[in-house]
Amino acid sequence: MPEQMAHSVQSTNLAEILEKVLDKGIVIVGDIKIQIADVELLTIKIRLLIASVDKAKEMGIDWWEHDSYLSSKAKEAQIESENTALKERLSRLEEKVSTRS
Repeated sequence: MPEQMAHSVQSTNLAEILEKVLDKGIVIVGDIKIQIADVELLTIKIRLLIASVDKAKEMGIDWWEHDSYLSSKAKEAQIESENTALKERLSRLEEKVSTRS
């Protein structure tokens, strides 16, 4: 009698799985330690969070909005801050020069 393969009646496609993961979020954690003779030389802690942007913001994670490499608004804010600091420094230097002359 030939063997029959059992098939799952309910199938889930990749899009459904991805939607559930992004909606709920998933955390993957791992640590790598290098030791020689009970002396710890190196520890690498790896934390990976996979979630939708909305879910991440809900959890209070929004670092990409403040990273100047990822956000044009953050880059503009950084440039504005640097310009203000440079203008203040220039003013102080001009004052010192004018009081000496």
